[in-house]
Amino acid sequence: MSQHSAGWTAPAAEVLRVTSAGLAGVDPDSTPGYRGDKADGAESLAAGLAALGDLQERLFARSAVGEAQSSVLLVLQAMDSAGKGGIVRHVVGGVDPQGVELAAFKAPTAEERQHDFLWRIEKRLPAEGKIGVFDRSHYEDVLIGRVRSLAPAEEIERRYGAIVDFEKRVADSGTRIVKVMLNISRDEQKQRLLERLDRPEKHWKFNPGDTDERLLWDDYMAAYDTVFERTSTDVAPWYVIPANRKWYARLAVQELLLAALEDIDPQWPIADYDVQAERTRLAAS
Repeated sequence: MSQHSAGWTAPAAEVLRVTSAGLAGVDPDSTPGYRGDKADGAESLAAGLAALGDLQERLFARSAVGEAQSSVLLVLQAMDSAGKGGIVRHVVGGVDPQGVELAAFKAPTAEERQHDFLWRIEKRLPAEGKIGVFDRSHYEDVLIGRVRSLAPAEEIERRYGAIVDFEKRVADSGTRIVKVMLNISRDEQKQRLLERLDRPEKHWKFNPGDTDERLLWDDYMAAYDTVFERTSTDVAPWYVIPANRKWYARLAVQELLLAALEDIDPQWPIADYDVQAERTRLAAS
């Protein structure tokens, strides 16, 4: 565990990696691996943000001089209102934006439907030296695609294997993949959706279709468990993060990103010029 991890009793990657129990083994109200409360979490998040910003800048600096060979891809999946936007704003949004690439995948366009489901995903993979964020992702094609029968069963089955092969190729190219499912409870989702209806400034965030999807909650949970079983691998494991407490979910995602960047261990690029000579020239100019 790294020096920034105050409050964590064990590495987040260990306590949050999905197990054979799937979603049934995760209490959405829990805060596994973290011994503090909300106030402690705010302090840890602030400290971690400084560390995340430093590592991200090092990674980006190496790409700026043509030395980077690595990137990080954060895949965010969740039921509606689980907090993906808050993760983007409060965790990833705290670093230099020039080193971040965000892709929010909606329903595929007519052009995208003419290609394999991974076609549009591949085009948005992060460049070297960048942190890429997928707000929803290729997993929609085996989640809503399965629940809503948007593709034949045999095609859904094929996609699991295609995803595993795709992610292995991405990881082999030097991208650290962090796949996160924000696990909100059905009751908590109802409260958050009701809040959107209670506040006029939140009406734009409410989609009547969200209520329709709630009616299929058990089907979605089963679809997620199948995703975990079929696509959680050593090179791209799934992490299930209890998300009823927004502060914990943000802290946990930050911790996973920090671990990925520390594994890369980016160093500041070494100047390819004589620093002292340039200092002398600059002083005389």
